[in-house]
Amino acid sequence: MLASKQEERKNRIDQLPAYYKEPLGLKDDDILAQPVSDLVKGVQAGKLDPSDILKAYGKQALRAHAQTNCLTEIMISSAETWAKECNRKGPLAGVPVSLKDPMQKDSALVRLLRDAGAVPYVKTNIPITLMSGESWSDLFGRTTNVHKATHTSGGSSGGEGALLAFGGSRIGVGTDVAGSVRIPAHCSGVYTLKASVGRFPRTGNSSGIPGQEGVPPVYSPMARTLADLGTFWKAVVDMKPWEYDYSCLVMPWRETEGSKMKWGVMWDDGVVAPSPACKRALQTVVDVLRKNGHEVVDLQPPSPFEGLKIASKLLISDGGRTAVQHIRFGESNDTGVAHALRMSSLPNWVRRLYVWYVRYIKRDAMYAELLEGFHARNVFDYWPLVAQREDYRRRWFEMFQDEKLDYVLTVPNSMPALPHHGMKHGVKGLGYTVLFNLLDYTAGVLPVTHVDRLQDELPPKFRPRQSIEKAVYKMYDAKAMHGLPVGVQVVGKRLEEEWVLRGMETVESCLAQDGIAYKPLNA
Repeated sequence: MLASKQEERKNRIDQLPAYYKEPLGLKDDDILAQPVSDLVKGVQAGKLDPSDILKAYGKQALRAHAQTNCLTEIMISSAETWAKECNRKGPLAGVPVSLKDPMQKDSALVRLLRDAGAVPYVKTNIPITLMSGESWSDLFGRTTNVHKATHTSGGSSGGEGALLAFGGSRIGVGTDVAGSVRIPAHCSGVYTLKASVGRFPRTGNSSGIPGQEGVPPVYSPMARTLADLGTFWKAVVDMKPWEYDYSCLVMPWRETEGSKMKWGVMWDDGVVAPSPACKRALQTVVDVLRKNGHEVVDLQPPSPFEGLKIASKLLISDGGRTAVQHIRFGESNDTGVAHALRMSSLPNWVRRLYVWYVRYIKRDAMYAELLEGFHARNVFDYWPLVAQREDYRRRWFEMFQDEKLDYVLTVPNSMPALPHHGMKHGVKGLGYTVLFNLLDYTAGVLPVTHVDRLQDELPPKFRPRQSIEKAVYKMYDAKAMHGLPVGVQVVGKRLEEEWVLRGMETVESCLAQDGIAYKPLNA
């Protein structure tokens, strides 16, 4: 099975017409340089042919795959027919769109995209459980970071991150239940906006844990530029997704107004402090916002660690069995997931003894509290967790109201892209992303800078606060990570997609005015 899937992928590439193997020409370069809005206008006006756009992005996608192993299913042959037949007056006329595997071709989202004139053409790589911050499986192999092959492109939408960063796509769609579009955006230097539940179509597609709604999964777009992200979001909403998907709210696109906003900064989740590189990116954004007249305050939010505990318990309430039920005998599991499953599969008395050992012998109360939640639950024990989640959401809502905040600003992760296999311990440090899944808040990530081997060295006096932080920081190496992208996370309340996009635009504009705007790779 494993060999046959990779052979099928290779054969589909080999069988493509010869022009997909040719070097990029001037026409291709011109198409690849145009934002999505210009591509759409060109097709609508009859000045651009969707088939030519597909050829350019097909070539570039194959080049990206050769370097990073980012693709799983090559749909370019079918896409050639779709490009010829596409809706040339639609809001996404002729635009190639990449899709995270295993998105279904007959899902509500794909039907909407086709009706809008878009042309799906490739699917991208994922981890086997869709529950890891790196994208690797026995089935399709490992996706590497465009900026540094020794490090991950993120996960679980890591194939999308690599493809977009290379320029093999301008728009892709991924999923997010704990950071799966935001972590790849941060690791790969691209843009994303995680939706709140009900704003973006998802029906007809699968998730890593089907039926799990304690920490609701969402489908959300990723993009090469912020302008492309905004264009795509508006195009999808203007297509009235509630007419394609029963789960979508009837909520047309809203124009936003406002100039000076109030930003609250969450500097540390109390579990894993941001590394020097990530803290520098956050500080850079804080400084340019203040310089441009925005009010920026330090936040003391409801305990992020409490949110991490609630989210972890909800996600593993079945003992992790659903996420791994499709894994065949002898097939590798994601290292971080396997680590969590070992704890949940222990007999209760063994797990309690180990937790006691961690708490009283190792004197690590925080890790002990997290480990206590790693087990299966019955319904009687599950409902109180949902009640805890709702109370936690109430407290965050009240903080937003009391502080009169427009946005929360924080890091997407404590680390830049980790070295391969880093998620064995890195999965414990996902608190900066899973927190906003638990709250169902809209959250965007945009790139700000790159790791610098000199500026971002770990101070000699640094001492980890507990074993979670210690395990994650073992992987931080500013020299080895030099040149990797670093992003920030802009967060709004539920269903504030337009407003969060506005906040991301504000950050990017302030960086540009200061002469330090992020430049996409190959741009």
